[in-house]
Amino acid sequence: MDFKLSEQHNLLRKTVREFAEKEIRPIARQYDESQEFPWDTVKKMAAMGLMGIIFPQEYGGAGMDYISYAIGVEEISRICGAHGIIMASHNSLCSNNIYIAGTEEQKQKFLTPLAKGEKLGAWGLTEPNAGSDAGGTQTTAVKDGNEWILNGTKTFITNGGVGEIAVIIAVTDKSKGKKGISAFIVEKGTDGFRVGQKENKLGLRSSDTTELILEDCRVPEDYLLGEEGMGFINSLKVLDGGRISIASLALGLAQGALDESLEYAKNREQFGKPIGKFQAIQWMLADMATEIDAARLLTYRACWLKDNGENTTMESAMAKMYASEVGMRAATKAIQIHGGYGYTKEYAVERIFRDVKLTEIGEGTSEIQRLIISRELGL
Repeated sequence: MDFKLSEQHNLLRKTVREFAEKEIRPIARQYDESQEFPWDTVKKMAAMGLMGIIFPQEYGGAGMDYISYAIGVEEISRICGAHGIIMASHNSLCSNNIYIAGTEEQKQKFLTPLAKGEKLGAWGLTEPNAGSDAGGTQTTAVKDGNEWILNGTKTFITNGGVGEIAVIIAVTDKSKGKKGISAFIVEKGTDGFRVGQKENKLGLRSSDTTELILEDCRVPEDYLLGEEGMGFINSLKVLDGGRISIASLALGLAQGALDESLEYAKNREQFGKPIGKFQAIQWMLADMATEIDAARLLTYRACWLKDNGENTTMESAMAKMYASEVGMRAATKAIQIHGGYGYTKEYAVERIFRDVKLTEIGEGTSEIQRLIISRELGL
């Protein structure tokens, strides 16, 4: 088995890391505090091809593999989790749903501007009463002539307020349960489609998270995404890839926590020597490094399987569950290593601690990942 990354992968890591250090690090704290969406840096990420990294060049994407995608999200998130989730959700959710299920006409019209980063995408699955139980979707879509009429509310939607193209999951035939759920493309500015409350979040604060409200929202019949009744099934495929991106987000945040802690341990002196010379600190750092490496291997394995056309349901769930929990442990240890300073906004570990918590919740909680894994084991 070859555990080496290719020259292309290493070059991508170097390029994205340099970009993140130069362009994102100086503004990350400011945007976290103001909760403003970082349009300037996101546009620069688009110019680098990061906002369409996994899509073919024929649709305006960079045409890279999932390992490249994981590296990109990891390196952006190492500096700022909010930028990382903007990139991850844009690629993995709305854009990828259109790529997986869309007609050629839909891909040309909607995926191309998304992959180029000219427009941002939002994905509307979660509802006030349908979180972990996505099959409990209550948003409806009723056929009326050559249009669909959508009604309902979506919540916790990343890029909800800034996205210009949304994929909305809605019930088209309640009698069929999960097989009666479909997906629709809805454009910003469509009558009856509006942005609701913007969430005031614990972390990832410059990432835009809002409600999306549909009130007698009419879309053309050819805005149905995929076959009628396949929306829920296709959303599971979308989430398999999306969980790889959340694993990568957690991985980047964990690596950022380790990097910050190593630097601090080498320079902070107590009792006449750097705290990194004390075994208690060394063991925390050693545990962090080991767990992060294990999480990276799980994540890259899921990427490799995805790139080779294999089913990744269990592997994506394992990577997402483990990397997110490693990220939380790494951030907790980082605060401890920094002591009182780690509890202040002067040090990046405070922001990492707040940002990484979402990775244990978004795109399926750790508990849901354990359910998925146990089912894949045949239980």
